[in-house]
Amino acid sequence: MWLICIALVLGIGAAEAQHRPQRVVSLNLCTDEMLLAFADREQIASLSYLIRDPSISIMVEQSQGIPINDGRAETILFSGPDLVLAGTFGQHYQSALLKAQGLKVLTLGPWTSLKEGREQIRTMAKALGHAERGEDLIKRIDTALQRTENIVPGKPSILVYDRGGWVSATDSPMNELLVHMGFRLHHGSSGLPYGGVVRLESIVTSPPDYLLVDEEAGNAVDNGTALFSHPALMSAVPLSRRLIVPGKLAICGGPSTPDLIEALAAEIQAKVR
Repeated sequence: MWLICIALVLGIGAAEAQHRPQRVVSLNLCTDEMLLAFADREQIASLSYLIRDPSISIMVEQSQGIPINDGRAETILFSGPDLVLAGTFGQHYQSALLKAQGLKVLTLGPWTSLKEGREQIRTMAKALGHAERGEDLIKRIDTALQRTENIVPGKPSILVYDRGGWVSATDSPMNELLVHMGFRLHHGSSGLPYGGVVRLESIVTSPPDYLLVDEEAGNAVDNGTALFSHPALMSAVPLSRRLIVPGKLAICGGPSTPDLIEALAAEIQAKVR
């Protein structure tokens, strides 16, 4: 009986290895990061140029030595991949052309929830032939969530405030994390449950208890970032009530998500009373 079970396991493993793609190309930063996290290095044919930008990428070092593609469908086609990974923003033309030429294309959009994120992780890891690595990442995310549930006392309000006054919709993964940790979203006072631009006057007259901002928010390099240093906003929500996390941890759901949760938890422990 044991010999039969062992043979079945070995047979399944051999089948997975046989169907494991050997030349995978990624056209998107988020698929770059998951590809690096789940695939064997020799499976990766090329990554997008975005992975080498330290202002947005968490895996600049891990990507060294791997070819970078120019994102053009024609170039990708002639590189002979057996799997292409693409995003949903700005890559419809490339995906459609490559599919029309018979290539296998896996398209993944931005996470709309942590539940969808888990599904994407499983889809990507399975497609690369390393389902167990996806489960390992999900376990890390769930462990971080368990450690940080309701760590915020008193249900204070919070608003995720991006450059130019932009706020995300209430059903974004970041806002889901904030509610999970014990915050109350300030979107009702801003009147923008689906996201949009909040005028400075609206925040000054009805400020949230806390703002969540990118670590670059303190550098007033243009009109979009100068807003964060406006005297009226400084008075309404001073620096002591601004939670700051590296923006590149929040760009993509995936390998960065556990670090995002831990960075946010550290800010809460340091500033929320």
